[in-house]
Amino acid sequence: MTREFTNNFYKLSIALLGGVCLLAASLHLDPAVISWKFGILFLFTVLIAPRLSLTLPRSKFILNFSDSMVFLTFLLFGGEAAILIAAAEMLANCLYFKFRGVEFARFTLAFNVGTMALATGITYFVWNVAKLFIKFGPDSAATTQIITKLAILAFSQFVFSSLFASVYYSLKNRVSPWQAWKKEGFSISVTHFAGAGLAGIVFKLLNYADTYSIVISLIASIVIYYNYRQIISEMTTSIEQAEQAERDKTEAEREKRIEIEKYADELALSLKKEADTGNALRKSQRAFQHAALHDSLTKLPNRAYFGELVRELIAEAKKGENPKSYILFLDLVRFKTINDSLGHTIGDKVLMVVSKRFSRMLRATDRVARLGGDEFAIILRGLSSDDKAEKVAWKIHQKIAQPFSLSKNRIYTGVNIGIAPLAADYETPEEILRDADIAMHDAKVKGSGVAFFNRELREKFIAQATLEAELPFAIERRELSMHYQPLVSLRDGSLVGFEALLRWNHHRLGFISPAEFIPIAENTGQIIPITKWILGETCQQLEKWQKFAAHPDGLVVSVNISGKHLSTFGLVEDVKKALKKSGLPPSALKLEITESAAMENAVQTIQILTSLKELGVQLSIDDFGTGYSSLSYLHRLPFDTLKIDRSFVNSVGENGEDSEILQTIISLAKNLRMGVIAEGIETESQLGILKNLGCDYGQGYLMSRPLPKDPMEELLHKKTYWLPAPPEDENNDGRESRRRDKTAALV
Repeated sequence: MTREFTNNFYKLSIALLGGVCLLAASLHLDPAVISWKFGILFLFTVLIAPRLSLTLPRSKFILNFSDSMVFLTFLLFGGEAAILIAAAEMLANCLYFKFRGVEFARFTLAFNVGTMALATGITYFVWNVAKLFIKFGPDSAATTQIITKLAILAFSQFVFSSLFASVYYSLKNRVSPWQAWKKEGFSISVTHFAGAGLAGIVFKLLNYADTYSIVISLIASIVIYYNYRQIISEMTTSIEQAEQAERDKTEAEREKRIEIEKYADELALSLKKEADTGNALRKSQRAFQHAALHDSLTKLPNRAYFGELVRELIAEAKKGENPKSYILFLDLVRFKTINDSLGHTIGDKVLMVVSKRFSRMLRATDRVARLGGDEFAIILRGLSSDDKAEKVAWKIHQKIAQPFSLSKNRIYTGVNIGIAPLAADYETPEEILRDADIAMHDAKVKGSGVAFFNRELREKFIAQATLEAELPFAIERRELSMHYQPLVSLRDGSLVGFEALLRWNHHRLGFISPAEFIPIAENTGQIIPITKWILGETCQQLEKWQKFAAHPDGLVVSVNISGKHLSTFGLVEDVKKALKKSGLPPSALKLEITESAAMENAVQTIQILTSLKELGVQLSIDDFGTGYSSLSYLHRLPFDTLKIDRSFVNSVGENGEDSEILQTIISLAKNLRMGVIAEGIETESQLGILKNLGCDYGQGYLMSRPLPKDPMEELLHKKTYWLPAPPEDENNDGRESRRRDKTAALV
């Protein structure tokens, strides 16, 4: 910063002194000097002279005609005019070079003009002092006198111009003024002395030659100038070509030398590289083996490495060499939610934190591995009993359940743990990992957190896996069928409709309970294509049965809709297609939605149910009282009927004990203007209580079991009254007939 300040201060000082000289010269300029001759000289100096400079090849010497104009002005018009011409010449030169793309540093242009004006002013002062010691004759145009004058002017101009320039270069490049002068000053001298000589020649021509001679000399000078310029240009081109050839030759030799040196270096390093390659290969092999056997994120052993450890334990167990060991299969709780809500970066950090917690809780003899995703496995060695293994598992369960903070987020997670004792009858690591995984899934389903493997669990798991694999083909094999349970009016005993109930009769396994395969269908998504099939089957069947209806509004069929199907707007289209294909009136179809499914996403449920109501179908809320409905949403859901869960019906005693919940539900439904259906009616006392409480409809084994379509169609032909007790106005023959009908219904 100090050097820049000094440099700028120097440039501004020289510019200021040059400006003073320029001002003084302007004030003392003889008015007689201002003439057409001076004007021509000024214009030539400003417009033409900067373009006539010649640079000698392979040197810094420049023949500059601008200096000639300064010295010629000295001889013709005096020192004051010369100062003005010098400043104008330098300004024109700088502007010319700036126009050609040369960039000037700050204050440099003002410094150049000031330097020229100041040096010329000092030269003029030296000239006046020299006249006191040198006596010139009356003939001022004599050659000897002109040479003397020009020598004094050129020498003085050179000394002071080079002095100012040397100081500038010394400040700029941090060298001594003498070194700067040696480098830059001598080249400036040629410019001044050559310019002085040219000025002398022009002066002699102007004083002693006639017009013809001047014109001839001017033409000759122009020809000589352009010939010399062409010669210099050709010389420069030839020199550049020679230099380029020399550079190419030097570069080729240099590249050859580099290649030789490179080859020599490569040759010298070949043995070292071979040694390094061997070391690197061994190191890389170790790193590859480590990477192949460890998880890249948690640095724990991976599934392959864990399998090898378990394989060794199995071999030891077969020989009876090791104490009892246990395999723990662990699955993080809510990890997918963390990934989806906070991002995979936080999810990766959670895995690293959990893996460190696992490692800190285990003994040196135990091992933990990451199997993939959010699944881990642990080997517990040398435990004496199942209770101790379970105790360790619960300790891990409680530790992982402790919340922690990551990136300003409070993380809550947990773990489900399955435990499998390592026994000698295992052949492969996959077998015991499978059993530990089965136990872990059992813990997840039951919500127990920790579960021990046993043979019953494996059989149950295999059976479930078998059903899961067979279920997609059940429709294709025509193994699914519909059973229909009558829906009866409790006021007059008439049939108002049916609930359609799905049955699966496997070609090899036989009858499979809906309690077994419906949850599997829900979890795998197969419930949606199955429900589509149910809608088509039941709508077509009911359309055939409508002619048997004694009810004035016709029969109604109720179809259960799963929560997974309810969560998609495709349900509306599926219902449309079933109604259109069967020709069944929309009002004859009732869709039953469980309370818990309706409340899972109440806002979306309202939208979908509203669309279904616009089709004209009826809606019923199923298993009411078990899903903890929000009453703020319940009154907004467009249900037509409310079905009381069988658990509330079964809990009522013979004399009406514990019927308060039934009364509350029925009252709530009446207030919401819904019909009420009670399911699971199995005794006449239950029927009587429900009738007394004002329940509208009922279904259950007391009236009829669910039956296939053909037996149910036979009953439709026979029965008009579906309650066990006959109306009071009927005779004993009628009662006996209805008892026979009831017996047939229960078969």
